[in-house]
Amino acid sequence: MKRILVIRFSALGDVAMLAPVVRAAAEQHPETEFTMLTQQRFKDLFAEMPANVRFHGVELKLQSLREIIRGLGKYDYVADMHSVIRSIVIRNAMRLRGARVAGIDKGRWEKWLLTHGLIHRPLKHTTERYKEVFSRIETPIKYRYNTDKPPTNLRSGVGIAPFAAHRGKIYPIERMERVVALLSSKNIPVVLFGGGKSEQEILDGWAGRYEGVECVAGRKTMHEELEIMQGLRLMVTMDSGNMHLASLVGTRVLSIWGATHPYAGFLGYGQQESDCIQRNLPCRPCSVYGNKKCQYGDYRCLDIPAEEVAERIWKAYEDRA
Repeated sequence: MKRILVIRFSALGDVAMLAPVVRAAAEQHPETEFTMLTQQRFKDLFAEMPANVRFHGVELKLQSLREIIRGLGKYDYVADMHSVIRSIVIRNAMRLRGARVAGIDKGRWEKWLLTHGLIHRPLKHTTERYKEVFSRIETPIKYRYNTDKPPTNLRSGVGIAPFAAHRGKIYPIERMERVVALLSSKNIPVVLFGGGKSEQEILDGWAGRYEGVECVAGRKTMHEELEIMQGLRLMVTMDSGNMHLASLVGTRVLSIWGATHPYAGFLGYGQQESDCIQRNLPCRPCSVYGNKKCQYGDYRCLDIPAEEVAERIWKAYEDRA
């Protein structure tokens, strides 16, 4: 049996986008064993995979590179889906053990052109870049993996994940609270998702102020959050990890984009650009990850009325009724 080591340590969204590609590769190549090397906290993303997929979780803050490499066996191929120093060291160690290796082409030059206004067109999606790596190690993927979606009449409620890693990707919090209030007034159940303690406090405040609003931030495991998302009719997110989690379970997502842009190749897997809420400004996108300060200081890319966002949510929610 051919053995392939697949490497991707972060970030959450990138690992979530890799999961359906690994599933498709495993389904199409049942004679091949795939080992997914990533952080232990991402284990739930690779649950219920085909029998020929193994999960190898590590704790990056506790384990050295030497310890990680020592814990790995011998592989025929290595698919480095990260191409950072850590993964390059690991793949080179595997090469010394006889493995053939391939690393992802992240398209940095094209993304630089995009964020500097020199081109404005959709770049290759990240999942396509993952599939290219598999092709280069003689494991081509011929079809797209689609998540199983339960009938829409079994789904109800709207999930809202209003936070992201960087300021340039976060819709103004006071406006998002207004959106939650408008949905509550329409008797649409809302489930709030978040991350850190300060975020949880904000979301708990919303849940306490508005009828039919529940906050699950900090109270559920990733597996439990995925199950909740799968039961929702719609998710509203930023360009964030939660967008990719909802996409992974086949839930429709309305995503709000500011400094970043779906053209960079990070739109949720299976999502439609028509479901992206964004302003058409000549300064967008100014960065790939949203970590660059606004040149105007006002993040005008996120100056979208709450009523407009709520209207898009109502329409999408009724579309799935």
